[in-house]
Amino acid sequence: MLVAELELAQLRGENVAGSELVLRELRQTIRSVGQPVPRIGDAARRFFMPLEPLLTDGPADHKRLGRIARISLEPIWRWICRDLMPAEASVFSHDINRALLAGDGVKVEQMTRALHDRSIQHMNAAIAATESDEKARRRFSVQVGTPRAVEDVTTLARILAIRDVLGDVARRLPNQFRMFEIEHAHQVKALFDSFSAEKSSAFAAPQRSDILLYGLIIASNRMAAPWQLLRLATYAAETDETAKIAATPYAVAVKIVLSDLEYAVSELRSEVKVGRPVAALLKTLHDGARGMRTEMDLSADSPWSRRLASIRSAVANMLTAEIETTPGCVRRLLRSRPAKEIVAGSLLDAIDVQEVETRIELIAACRHYAGELAVSEVTLRTYSEITQYLETATRILLDALRHADEAERPFRHSQLDAAIRFCRTVFSPDYAALLAKAVDVALQGGAPDRRAARA
Repeated sequence: MLVAELELAQLRGENVAGSELVLRELRQTIRSVGQPVPRIGDAARRFFMPLEPLLTDGPADHKRLGRIARISLEPIWRWICRDLMPAEASVFSHDINRALLAGDGVKVEQMTRALHDRSIQHMNAAIAATESDEKARRRFSVQVGTPRAVEDVTTLARILAIRDVLGDVARRLPNQFRMFEIEHAHQVKALFDSFSAEKSSAFAAPQRSDILLYGLIIASNRMAAPWQLLRLATYAAETDETAKIAATPYAVAVKIVLSDLEYAVSELRSEVKVGRPVAALLKTLHDGARGMRTEMDLSADSPWSRRLASIRSAVANMLTAEIETTPGCVRRLLRSRPAKEIVAGSLLDAIDVQEVETRIELIAACRHYAGELAVSEVTLRTYSEITQYLETATRILLDALRHADEAERPFRHSQLDAAIRFCRTVFSPDYAALLAKAVDVALQGGAPDRRAARA
């Protein structure tokens, strides 16, 4: 309700203080919980509404089959209004706001459909002009302003051309697949086979392929485990042999899953670089890779087996580099320094501590997924090394804290605070609580009791 009122106020031209900030936070919250909320919105939102199930919230330069980054929509709309069809877009923006304020939903739908039909023609013409002219292609990329301009506009035009069919697919698919079993594969295949028969005369072969591609992406969005889309491919081919699966139209399901895994690798690389937790991404990659290896026979050499091997290799190389350097980072923070090296009143850098804690959490997560991600040996070795070091270092740090003077005590206390955070991940919260109790006793200058000393 709040979103609707704020959007209506914007359409009326009312300047509500802080409305943009509030709307941004509300929309992020709505997307995070997957709550379907009708949006009043502006012309751009109405224009891009058919794309909603096919948008991603990741970076614009990360390629994902059949998808467009949400962040790319704004520059694409500017290009449409400025270069592609400025007159039509200007009239649309003006008239649709008036229709929205008047509550005339029929007129809104009519105007949006008309602009879609016109834009498809203009987009196809613009893309065709770049096919044999590299200079025109570069100019097109600059005008659109997204890292994958040609691919983004091509995808947009293809989705808009079959928007009504995709809307019908979305309505007829179940809202959620908790587990995608054989009976669900039969149900989904029957749905798409019926669409293929119904639309065979209305659409050319490429568009029928698009219906399957984008329709299956919509289906995968509703799966608790999207990699299970593979089961549709094996069910349709009645075999797990890759060559026979590749010969069916439902081979596109395998391509979707592989593309999603490659996209997850790109996300993992970005998240690791900035030091964010990645346990969910590791689980996605682990489950997807294991699913491909169990649902299909990848023993023979094939393009799919090579792509999966490349994915696993990229993840292993990336994780190995992070894992192997973590023990050194832990030692750098927790090593016992002589008093002369400690600046009076200084503390460990909170950012450094957070980065190392995130690295340790990464290693702890890798223990659950190490086999499928090909990092078993380095994970076990590094985890054992960190465990042994923490057991030794915490005793030394506790003893140093007991004998520290006022000048060095804050720094030694901050080291033990970091050790407590690390131990919470490596050992357990109970272990960390005992260590914290031992630190409190050491700060008071007394000897810890037996239970606390064991930490």
